[in-house]
Amino acid sequence: MTPFFSELTGTTLLIILGDGVVANVILNKTFGHNSGWIVITFGWAIAVFVGVFVATSSGAHLNPAVTIAFAALGKFDLANVPVYIAAQLLGAMLGSTLVWLAYRRHFEATEDPGTKLGVFCTGPAIRSTGDNLFSEILGTFVLILGVLFLKAPKNSLGGLDALPVALLVLGIGLSLGGTSGYAINPARDLGPRIMHAILPIKGKGNSNWSYSWIPVVGPVIGCLLAALCFGVLQ
Repeated sequence: MTPFFSELTGTTLLIILGDGVVANVILNKTFGHNSGWIVITFGWAIAVFVGVFVATSSGAHLNPAVTIAFAALGKFDLANVPVYIAAQLLGAMLGSTLVWLAYRRHFEATEDPGTKLGVFCTGPAIRSTGDNLFSEILGTFVLILGVLFLKAPKNSLGGLDALPVALLVLGIGLSLGGTSGYAINPARDLGPRIMHAILPIKGKGNSNWSYSWIPVVGPVIGCLLAALCFGVLQ
């Protein structure tokens, strides 16, 4: 499998399982309705495990923050950065579309537009631009620093690294995810948000584009800070 299709496949599976668990918990008339935050964080951890395990041939980045951090440290070819990010974004768009198809009747049974948007992308529990941005920076910093130490001295993640990465994401979700929903991945938030805007979802409301820059800019800043810190500590 080429790196592009490896990243595309891994990210698609990541979003199917990640957005899927959110849909199961927050949409009306599902068997998992109102099962809570712990179910969501465990579901996302499993999503990361599956995505990383499947995409080992490309290094299993699945996240522009990972790709950018590796490139900033000289551990990944800059020429391949756009290819990886494009695959990650397209995978997130495809995965979220498949979740919508799987839960289409439950979207129809859910009246609140904010709940429908919450299946696709993140949003703050309390709207505060500076605090929300800091939450995404910190969460991504923890993720990327952990990943960098985990993969050293290798240059990519592999199948055996899938479980510890999943546990790292689980910890971030349980400890830091309650403020902004821990996007910690620009493609994970932006790709599904684009599909929320495009798909014919009845009563969906707006896609909250005024907030959308935070889960993109925050992770980029966080990953660069993590790369800088790793470069000092290693």
